Amino acid sequence: MRFENWDEIRTAYQVARVGTVSGAAEVLGVHHATVIRHVDALEGRLGTKLFQRHPRGYTPTEAGSQLLAVGQATEDQFSQLAARISGAGEEMRGELIITSLPVLGGLVMPAMADLMHQHPALVLRYITDQRVFRLEYGEAHVAIRAGARPTEPDNVVSQLGINRTALYASHAYLERYGRPKGLDDLSGHRFIGPDTRDSRAPFFRWLAQTQPTESVVFMANEIASQFTAVVAGLGLGFLPVLQAQDDPRLVEVVPPQPEWDSPFWLVTHVDLHRTPKVQAALKALRAAAGKLEI
Repeated sequence: MRFENWDEIRTAYQVARVGTVSGAAEVLGVHHATVIRHVDALEGRLGTKLFQRHPRGYTPTEAGSQLLAVGQATEDQFSQLAARISGAGEEMRGELIITSLPVLGGLVMPAMADLMHQHPALVLRYITDQRVFRLEYGEAHVAIRAGARPTEPDNVVSQLGINRTALYASHAYLERYGRPKGLDDLSGHRFIGPDTRDSRAPFFRWLAQTQPTESVVFMANEIASQFTAVVAGLGLGFLPVLQAQDDPRLVEVVPPQPEWDSPFWLVTHVDLHRTPKVQAALKALRAAAGKLEI
């Protein structure tokens, strides 16, 4: 038999616990007629009497005593669950989910290494993806995003730093096509670009506005493929300085330009923003960004 009306069970439990209809009604905040109706309906559904009725109140039968025991255990479990849930955000343990663009691994990893060393009970999930994760659905605790300031409601947003981008080439490309002397010496060079000329990235907008369409000889929709294409010598490519500056396979041919910059943003949901775990993660990320001077 399935119990589908939990109100009736809760009502009967309170009657068994308190011993009177009026007392149960006061605890539940309902009319005493509702209590009687719930008990009668539940007894009818079960096909057995849960209480012996007498002038002083209701005394549980054997079946009613079993209901009382189960109800007490269930109430205790719910109380424990509520305590765990309310305290979960206050603990420096359990899962911490951070999402960012792949290029920011060099920032996130040192920050999280320090945090996890201080709090060994933390378990980190680091998710890198181009899509925007829904913090309001619990997909992540902290998101690091680049570009325009995030505007989703109920999110707390602060700037983490600046994503500086430069123009890079491989040694093989420079041997084949020569090294440009600067922004005014790019004629005849080959470029790696996005899969659409409508990209919102400021450096790709600059590319579309200043260089002929035919100069873009390789297009890809993600930074990993663009990076690989630059390393392979297919053309000049825009890469984050954080990712490319220490790679011996690459040469910076045009330094970062202010119009190519875009901000990094720290994003959290308002419901979790002030929990110790999230605040500790934000502090660690800001400290790491300061060391890298992004």
